[in-house]
Amino acid sequence: MVWLVAVFGAFLALFCSFGHMNAFGTYQSWYSDHQLSGYSQFSISWIGSLQLLGGPIGHLFDAYGPLPIMISGTLLLAFSTLMTSVSKKYYEFLLFQGFFFGLSVASLFYPSLAAVSTHFDKYRASALGIAAAGSGIGGVIYPIMLRKLFPRIGYAWTVRASTLLSLACCVVALVTVKKEGRKKCSGWIDVKMFKDTCFMLLATGSFFICLGIFTPFCYIVNYAEDRALVSQNTAFYVLSVMNAGGVFGRIVPAILSDKIGRFNLLMPTSFLAGVSCLIFWMLAKTIIAVTGFAAVYGFLSGAFISVITPCVAQISDINKIGSRIGALYTLISVPSLVGGPIAGALIQYQSGSYTGMIVLSGSSIIVGSLFILACRLKINRNICARV
Repeated sequence: MVWLVAVFGAFLALFCSFGHMNAFGTYQSWYSDHQLSGYSQFSISWIGSLQLLGGPIGHLFDAYGPLPIMISGTLLLAFSTLMTSVSKKYYEFLLFQGFFFGLSVASLFYPSLAAVSTHFDKYRASALGIAAAGSGIGGVIYPIMLRKLFPRIGYAWTVRASTLLSLACCVVALVTVKKEGRKKCSGWIDVKMFKDTCFMLLATGSFFICLGIFTPFCYIVNYAEDRALVSQNTAFYVLSVMNAGGVFGRIVPAILSDKIGRFNLLMPTSFLAGVSCLIFWMLAKTIIAVTGFAAVYGFLSGAFISVITPCVAQISDINKIGSRIGALYTLISVPSLVGGPIAGALIQYQSGSYTGMIVLSGSSIIVGSLFILACRLKINRNICARV
């Protein structure tokens, strides 16, 4: 029963951390019309781009387990969101909603998934998919909550209400997320990791994928307003649809990957996510088309988010899972950091056109999927093998 409780706790941890982070598109739309109306989309996007950090947290997990890290993450989440509620200037949003909230997400996200990974082998992807679904459901609930409450009780009290919800989830996660196996403290940098061809191919593929995978989440609301010509109150529902697709994308492919192989599923779903941007998103000019793209892309991108972690665990020693996951997410934090601002800069450079942004997002995901294919073939060249 310990594993079941751990999965439930991880679900709640991801709900209030990564799920809240997935709602940044709603914040960005609000900021562009209110607190930061004098700033470009490029500038505002930097706030959301600062919300993914990792490396040392993976090592700390291996050495001390999830509890002390998650306690720190809970305190940071409360501090960062409460300070965000009273922020007025651009640098304050960068510091509190960007940097400090990003640290809190990392301190809750990585230990939760790494802890669940230690309880499973055969059904690891299924368990992680269920846990990761918390981020998708959070990505549905938080945008609706924020948009409904912003005009009713004001920005500050809305953010405080979201803080209360998040803290309630964190408290339950603190007492339920447990690690299987002994704690092990080693060097801060696993040198052998850089000599592991499979891991480096997987990391390189993830790097390119993350250059584009979060762009639709940041700009789909603005795209719906500008291209589908719908009101702001309607456009924000598109983000919730995308995150709802991500709920199924985190669970169904993860369960399927335990049957057919995790790498066998990760590569094609990533490739199709890129193709959906280049074709489906590029041609979406009505609210129905945009919503359809949001659902499809949410599903396909959700598969990457849930299956990438069990892929790392599959090629790692159990006592190195935390540091390997942390190292991977540290690497992909770089493209995640610059992907949104680059997309915003392309929109600004092209005088409001989204074409360049969509091409960059889709093509980078496709390139990343090819590196993952190379990793899969490195593990086993038999295309029919379960990898």
